[in-house]
Amino acid sequence: MKEKTEILELNAPSMQAKIYIGAGILKERLPSLTAGRKCFVVTDTNVYALYRPFFDEYFKDAGLFVLPAGEENKNFQSLYAILSAMAEAGVLRTSRLFAIGGGVVGDIGGLAAALYMRGISCVQVPTTLLAQVDSGVGGKTAVDLGGVKNIVGAFYQPEEVVVDTEFLKTLPLREIKCGMGEIVKYAALDGKFFKTLSENTDELSSLEFLQSLIADSIRLKAGVVERDEKESGERKCLNVGHTTSHAIELTHGFSHGEGVLYGMLLETHIAIQAGVCEKEYGGKLIKIIRAAIEVEPKSAPDFKNIKADAAKAKADKKNTRGDKITLSVAKKQNEWTTLTLDFDFYANALERAVKELSL
Repeated sequence: MKEKTEILELNAPSMQAKIYIGAGILKERLPSLTAGRKCFVVTDTNVYALYRPFFDEYFKDAGLFVLPAGEENKNFQSLYAILSAMAEAGVLRTSRLFAIGGGVVGDIGGLAAALYMRGISCVQVPTTLLAQVDSGVGGKTAVDLGGVKNIVGAFYQPEEVVVDTEFLKTLPLREIKCGMGEIVKYAALDGKFFKTLSENTDELSSLEFLQSLIADSIRLKAGVVERDEKESGERKCLNVGHTTSHAIELTHGFSHGEGVLYGMLLETHIAIQAGVCEKEYGGKLIKIIRAAIEVEPKSAPDFKNIKADAAKAKADKKNTRGDKITLSVAKKQNEWTTLTLDFDFYANALERAVKELSL
C-alpha cells in the first residue's frame, strides 16, 4: 500500500511554506516546482552517487553543484563556490534553488538562496532522517567559521519542503541513528513523544518505527517556528542538548545527531545537579537517551580532556556572555527552561556528569 501523503503548512511571520510528506512525493511535486523556471540544484557527493539517474532525468536543464559530503565542507569556501556556480549558470532572481541532501546541504544551500540577488526561491528536499524530522524545516541556514558551528547564517524560509521518505531506504545505519538524536530531543519537550519513546525503547533501531514519527516531529517543530521564527523565546527549546553537542561534534568528530544524544545526556545530568530538572523525570529521560545511544552502530566520545570540551562549548553562538554557558534543558514533562551557568560551574558539572554516567 502506498504511503499516504500528508501536507502541512508552516505560517512563519516572514513566509508561508507548505510541507509535503510521503513516499515518492518529490517526483509528484517537481513538474509544478520546475515549470517555467531556471533551476539550480545543490546536493552532495553521497546523494549524487546514489541518485545520479534521478538528477539526470529531472534536472537535466538545471545548474548543478555537488558539494563534497561532510560537515567540514560547510564553510565560506564552499559557499563562495556555490554562489559562483549560480552566477555562471545564469541563475536569475526568478530562479529556484533546490537543496537536496542532509543537514549540511540544507544549511549551505539555503544560505546561498538567501544571499543570491538578496534572496531567490528555495525548496528544501531533506534526504536524511535527521534533516526530515528537524533541520529541513524552520528556515535556519548557516555555515561554520573558526571551528564554531553555524556561526554565520540567516533565517530564510523555503517556499516548500518536500519530505520524500523514499530517500530513507538508502541511508546507512549511522545516519538512521543520527536522526534518532533529534527525535529523542522532542521527547524532552513533548509529553506525547516522551510516552511513545519510553514505551518503545526496544523499537529505536527500527526505521519503520522512526519513520512513523516524522510527521509528528515536523508538526511540533513547525508550531514552534510559527510562534517564534527568529528564536527570541520559545524556539530556544529546540536547542536542548545542542550547546554541549556542538562541542562534542567539533572536538570528537561526531555527527550532529550522535552529538545531540550525548549533549542531551550530559546536559540533563547537569540540570539535575543544578536542581532545575526534576530528578525522577530526568532519570527517565536519561534512560531513553541511553537506549538510543546503545543502538548500533555504537560510538562514544573520548572524554580525556573535559576542559577542552567545555572551552569549545563556551564559543557556541547561544552564549551571550563570554564567562557564561547557556543551556536549554528539560525541566519536567512538557516543560523546558534555559539554564545559564558560570563557566567554571559548567566545566566542573560536565566533568562530574561524565564520571557519574560512566562515559
